[in-house]
Amino acid sequence: MIPADMGGGVSTAAAADLRVGAGVLKTFKQRVDKILQDFEGSAASSGKVSHQRFGRDAVAGNDTFNEAVEFHTQYDAIHGRITELSKMLSLQIEAMGIAAHGAEIGFGNLEEDQRRRFWEIQTKIDREATAADERREKQQGGGEQAHSGDKNYGGGLS
Repeated sequence: MIPADMGGGVSTAAAADLRVGAGVLKTFKQRVDKILQDFEGSAASSGKVSHQRFGRDAVAGNDTFNEAVEFHTQYDAIHGRITELSKMLSLQIEAMGIAAHGAEIGFGNLEEDQRRRFWEIQTKIDREATAADERREKQQGGGEQAHSGDKNYGGGLS
């Protein structure tokens, strides 16, 4: 244990800050639920984003306009990723709501379907994160070495 004078103790003020009442958690969960509801009703929801597409013919006409074909290919890839991210955001918000409710009433007191849903979401998010890492590694294909001296190279989003 670290002595109090080295930062190991907890002051009265810090202990008070750590106390979270059921009312605070309930309010937090209500806010999370409202955010999820607003998000699902917005233009950013995965259902609405997935419908915001246009065909290659809209920009390329025929296949002789290579830049337009490449633009559409990139647009499709980015659109697909934004749709996936929208779904993941929705799932994260839903999981946060379940977690807040569990913290309020005790995780052992959550209904079985809520616990199951929470773990379904976590599994899906973990799988998506692994798949995203694999896609990024495949796309980079040694890109880290090629860009190792480039201070502006970010290597993608984590």
